[in-house]
This record gives sequence, C-alpha cells and structure tokens, in this order.
Amino acid sequence: MDSAINSGYCRTSELKAFDETKAGVKGLVDGGIIKVPRIFYRLPDDLDKISCAETDVGASFTFPVIDLEGVDKGSISRKEIIDKVRNASEDWGFFEVVNHGIPATVLEEMMDGVFRFFEQVIDIKKEFFSRDYTQKVVYNSNFDLYSSPSANWRDTVFVQMAPDPPKPEELPAACRDVLMEYSKEAMKLGNLLLELFSEALGLNPNHLKDMDCSEGLVILGHYYPPCPQPELTLGSSKHADSDFFTVLLQDHIGGLQVLHQNQWIDVPPTPGALVVNIGDLLQLITNDKFISVEHRVVANRVGPRISVASFFSTTLKPTSRLYGPIKELLSEGNPAKYRETSVREYSDHFKTKGIDGTSALLKFKL
Repeated sequence: MDSAINSGYCRTSELKAFDETKAGVKGLVDGGIIKVPRIFYRLPDDLDKISCAETDVGASFTFPVIDLEGVDKGSISRKEIIDKVRNASEDWGFFEVVNHGIPATVLEEMMDGVFRFFEQVIDIKKEFFSRDYTQKVVYNSNFDLYSSPSANWRDTVFVQMAPDPPKPEELPAACRDVLMEYSKEAMKLGNLLLELFSEALGLNPNHLKDMDCSEGLVILGHYYPPCPQPELTLGSSKHADSDFFTVLLQDHIGGLQVLHQNQWIDVPPTPGALVVNIGDLLQLITNDKFISVEHRVVANRVGPRISVASFFSTTLKPTSRLYGPIKELLSEGNPAKYRETSVREYSDHFKTKGIDGTSALLKFKL
C-alpha cells in the first residue's frame, strides 16, 4: 500500500476525475481496466485474518431463515414466526425470509430492470447523474465518494418511492414499470415486518407503523461490475444501515457478508428469498434490543452482481419528527441509551461521516 501514498498520487484529483466521467465503475471496466485504481484500495481490517470459511467455529453458524407461510393463518404459526424474528433481530440483526408473498416473476423483473438501467449507453444514464439527494432519482458511484477513506467497486441508482413517489415519466424507462410494481410489494412486506417487529418487542402490532417507520421507502439498485483485482477493494465497505430496516433482493453471485461474533459470515444467495436487516434507527428506538449489524460486500472477478435494497426511512426526504428509545421498552433497570434525534439529523451525520468503519450511532449515545 506504500504506492498509494507516493508523491505522484493526489487522491482528491483522482476522485474528481473519476466522478466527472459520470460513467462509474462500469465505465472503468468497459474501458478495459486491468488494475484497480488507488482510490478503491480497501483499508486493512484485522477481522479479515479470521475467515468463517477457515474456522470450525464459523462453519457451525447457520444464517437465520424464516418461513412466513402461515403468518396470517393462526396464532400458533404467527407466534412461532415472531419468536424467530425476535431471536434473529437480537442475535444476528439479519435474517432471510421465504414465502414472503412477492411473486418470483416480480423479483426477477426487478433485477432485470436494474441490469437494463446500467447496461444503457452512458448518455441516457447521465440524465440521472447527480449528488443532490433531494431529487427523486439519482444515479452515481459511491454516495460518500468524497468523504469515505476508500471508494467501493459499485454503482447505484437511488429512487425515492415514498412518501412522495415520482411521476411515472420521471422514472428511468429501463425499469419504470417494475419499480412501481416492486415498490408496492416491498411496502406491503415492510408493513408486515413492522407488525412482526412490534409484536416481537411485546408491543401492539401497529406500534412501529404508527411511528411512521414505513413512511419512507428508497429503492437502491446496485451494480457491482467484475473486478480485475478483487483482493484490493470491496463492493461495499464494512457499514451498518442508517434506516429503520432494509429488505434486500440479491442475485445468485453472492458476496454479502455479515459480521457475527467477530467473524465474517456469508449470506447465502437463496433463490426467491429476501434478506432483512435491522438498521441503526431501529436499534436506537429499541434501545439496543434489536441490533444494527455491520456488513459488507466482497468484490468478485465475475459479474455484474445485481442487488436491490429497499430502505425503509425518509432518509432522502427527512421529516422533523423526533425518534428516541420507545418508552414502553424502558425501565429503571433499562434506561434510555440514546438521545432523541430526527431522521434528518441522523442521515446528515451518516452522509457526512461516510462509510469509515465506525458506527454512526455513537454520536447519539447518552
């Protein structure tokens, strides 16, 4: 890594030059690049010395998979599902759901739509290029390009679908119809998950929904091009999500890893399954009962890898509502661990800080 700090290297200039192409990482790959530029060099992580694939302990972990079949068919089935949601949210901060109600055809078309968007000629994509997240549709590479210590091998299209969805004509033609359909399905699933989270906390099923935890929905289509030197960079650096919770659709390539008991555990790309993870804001309002866990995406020589993340938060259009630990969860023995904050304050801090390997929650600790 010594070469990354030699006198001929100006990181700021290289970041600006990369950004101004508006072609993203895909543009580098399409240009035939065979070496990863230094702006993408990953930071060393001591945890990489402990790979789950190399230890007997890691091999013993089974990533939680929750079957939602029967969630509305009786109290016994629902109670079993709620128990699994509680355990996974407390121990892992992550789980997969199957039989979630979103048709396989819609999942496939959503992935295809993201693929079509990124495979368009650059001039069409440039129409959506921006770093102004007040816009309904934003395409760029690395939301924190200028603030994070290491750029990621990934391009993204952000679409704000709630509370104020774009007009159909404002959406990219390559994925317009499926974005509208998928966001409706994702919102239905999101509201069901909020019921399950609420009941898992011992609250009324509508408690979290009534707190507007599903008011905002941002769909992020990620495109991870094949990488010539995957050992030098990451598709996404170690981070926790800044929302209430995330629902992720990923393709067959894999690469998502969760930090569990100080080890990186692979999240299996199960056909038809969706990955659910707790975000920082849900950890904050549950007073650490549910955990927002660090995760990352490794780079790969094959690709592109496609994933679609549904972020439940008004992150791109924050409201002034204040969120603090839920009073019903507090007691003399379990006092509030966080001060109140607004989604705007939290998301501004998260964006300014960038993905730097530290938790954004630390700023809000009491």
